[in-house]
Amino acid sequence: MRDPQPHRIPVAVTNAKLAGQVQQALGDSLDVRHARSAADARDALRHRDVVAVLESGPHGKDLELDVASANGLSTTTAVTKLATAYAHGADRHLGVSDIVPLARYDARGLAGFYVSFGVTLSGFALAQNVVGLGGLLKLRHRFALLAAFAAASGLVAAAIAGPVLGAVPAPYLPLAFILALLAAAAAFTTKMLATYVGPLGIPLATLLLLTVGNSTSGATIGTNLMPSGARALSELLPPGAAVRAIADLSYFRGSHVLAPLATLVLWAAGSAVLLAFRTNARKPAPSSAPSPVPPIPSGGASS
Repeated sequence: MRDPQPHRIPVAVTNAKLAGQVQQALGDSLDVRHARSAADARDALRHRDVVAVLESGPHGKDLELDVASANGLSTTTAVTKLATAYAHGADRHLGVSDIVPLARYDARGLAGFYVSFGVTLSGFALAQNVVGLGGLLKLRHRFALLAAFAAASGLVAAAIAGPVLGAVPAPYLPLAFILALLAAAAAFTTKMLATYVGPLGIPLATLLLLTVGNSTSGATIGTNLMPSGARALSELLPPGAAVRAIADLSYFRGSHVLAPLATLVLWAAGSAVLLAFRTNARKPAPSSAPSPVPPIPSGGASS
């Protein structure tokens, strides 16, 4: 967040000559992709294959930039500034249109981030309590508690963010499923780390899920403005996967929801399997020692 810089932001350009000129002028800041038609370019924008469309205006002199503010204000602002700088250098006027706007009650595009953060925090807090109750609950009871809480978190959080507040326009049940997976990933990962690492597992989960996970989620600073290492972490960690999935479901017809969905499933299921394996491995094996020989009655032995 200290110094965000654009890194190959994908932009569709409808004119081959214009595409070459823009790429040469702006370099690696943009990943310019030539589109066969304006309709194809806008379809790519609506499916989140690109973040903007640049084309010549009706009179050939001006430029038109179509953006999707649903990609996040940081990304939209960055690509608009780059296109404005190019237009100024080429002595052309730039018009900007937002064809995938944010929801009315999410003017800054942060609702998906905040609901993800709240669900992650709730799963983390539950796992902390389950760690403290480890000696009182059997493994199946701990699993049932974590799973039931994750499902409840998803249903309640999706209802608040969606139908109640109208800040996240994703369909209710898919949104609840994504948030339930996020809660499960946070809870099972925290419990698994505490089981394997001991007392250091909780701070490690805090660092992984809450600190690094949320700061690289791509909500406040778009992933196209992050260094390569932060972009990789955003794709691998549950908070970033959840933020992308919520945006895809809300604004982009779920076009790229499968990859973040797989990430959440792997974290939740993988942590659960590792937790079960470790817990079962700790169970003491049945004793195989021979039965003690009964003592000989004192009156039945000869000297």
